[in-house]
Amino acid sequence: MAQICPECRKPIVFLEASKVLESGGDTTVSIPRFMAYPQNVSPRPLPAEVPDPYRRDFEEAVAVLPFSPKASAALSRRNLQAVMRDKAGVKKGDLRDEIQEVLDSGAVPSFIAKDLDAVRNIGNFAAHPSKRASTGEIVDVEPGEAEWSLNVLESMFDFYFVQPALAEKRRAALNATLGDLKKPPLR
Repeated sequence: MAQICPECRKPIVFLEASKVLESGGDTTVSIPRFMAYPQNVSPRPLPAEVPDPYRRDFEEAVAVLPFSPKASAALSRRNLQAVMRDKAGVKKGDLRDEIQEVLDSGAVPSFIAKDLDAVRNIGNFAAHPSKRASTGEIVDVEPGEAEWSLNVLESMFDFYFVQPALAEKRRAALNATLGDLKKPPLR
């Protein structure tokens, strides 16, 4: 059975089957219907302010998480590295050093800094040198590492994309009000 998602207008495919257990056809067992496509609807929707390619990489990391935490963690580490390079201005290096550079800079709030530091600790980069050098490589992950990395990315997205966009909207609304009052806009 197939239908169209009323929200995104993309197809949804369900599979359902019955199996005959006796040759006379009297006894059948119905296999429960399940959604075959899309396999994983993201339970972690991102705010509209998060742009591509960060959004695409995050959604892919979420989608593969149930099937391969290793792949999810690799995508998350790569995405985290891209955000730190693009938004925090860190120099290209390995992930451990880039996280340290963000921590040393004080560029993020303390709660995000603590979470970033935990990415290093969970990732156990000292024991897994390949994680340090190649963030996109599929390597073993510690329990909970993939989920934690997704959580940290959501915090980084909120800090670098969502909150600045909300602040800009508030500022624009206030400037509109000031304009109506014939006062100069905020700088």
